[in-house]
Order: sequence, then C-alpha cells, then structure tokens
Amino acid sequence: MPNNWVVAPTCLPLVLRRCHACASGRFRTSGKFRVNANHKLIDAWLLALCTVCGETAKLTVLERMNVRSVRPELLDRMHDNDPGLAAELLQDPVVRRRSRIALDWENAWRLDTDGSDHLDREVIDISVRFAARIPVRPVRLIAEGCGLSRAEVERLITEGKLVSAVRLSGKLSGDFTFMLKR
Repeated sequence: MPNNWVVAPTCLPLVLRRCHACASGRFRTSGKFRVNANHKLIDAWLLALCTVCGETAKLTVLERMNVRSVRPELLDRMHDNDPGLAAELLQDPVVRRRSRIALDWENAWRLDTDGSDHLDREVIDISVRFAARIPVRPVRLIAEGCGLSRAEVERLITEGKLVSAVRLSGKLSGDFTFMLKR
C-alpha cells in the first residue's frame, strides 16, 4: 500500500515583477482586490505590495468587461477580498501572462507525510500529491520526506534504487509516485 504525501501551500507565493519605484523584484499579495466600474464596463485588479518600498502594483484580473458577463459569485468574492480567490488567480496562467509576472514559492509550502513508520521497510512506495501547482524539485521532496541528504537521493537515483515513472531531475508541479528500495 503506498504512502501518501501532500505538498500544500502555507501562504500566498511572492510575485516576481520589477517595481517601478525602487527596482525591487518581489511583491507580496494579501488577497485584496480593487474593482472599478465605468457604466457597463468593469475592471478588477489583485493588489500586490513591493516587499522593499511598499509601492502598490495592480495585477489585472478583469479588463473592460461587460458587467453582465461576470459571474455574480466572482464579483462577491472580489468585493469580500477572498484570499482563496487570490490564490486561484495567481495560479491562472492567463492572469500571470497578462500581468507579466512569475511566482516565487520559496518558503510558501510544506510537505505533509504519513509519518516516519515507512522509513524502516525494504521497499517504500510513495504517492506525492500537489494541493496547488507548486513547482518543486522531486529530489528535495524525497530528501525532506525520507530524512536523507539531496546528494544521497541523487546517488540512489543513479544506482537505480529510487525509481519513478516521471523524470526526477528538474521541477515538477504535478502528482507523481516513486519507489525506494533499500
């Protein structure tokens, strides 16, 4: 029976974008929205603050849309400054492309394991599930979850004792499984 690990976000990620006031490259979002209506057209932005100078940047969510074409529950969530909606929108590739941003997930996620009772077995079968699209190196996850160093995990991969259907080098943001043979 496979053990289940979950990579879960702990907070909203930092937004990577150049600040026009101080040339910093990081913004922090708190989940606040600004909605502006002009007659029948509506604009909406997710607000982000520069981590250095505090300057506000607006990440475009809706741009010159007819009010009737926007779902009422979406408008309600924006008016309520729903942090869950902010997390959803930061994951949306259309919003990221439109606002020309990238996300920095460093220190914004955690690995939840079933415990350490599986570490003493000869063969360990583990399924890793991502609660959000968080790009993480599988070697880092395996090292953290099994209590190994990254170099030791790399050695296990080259020896064929750590196998997976996906490539374990690089970054992943989707679910995968792996098997560790001791």
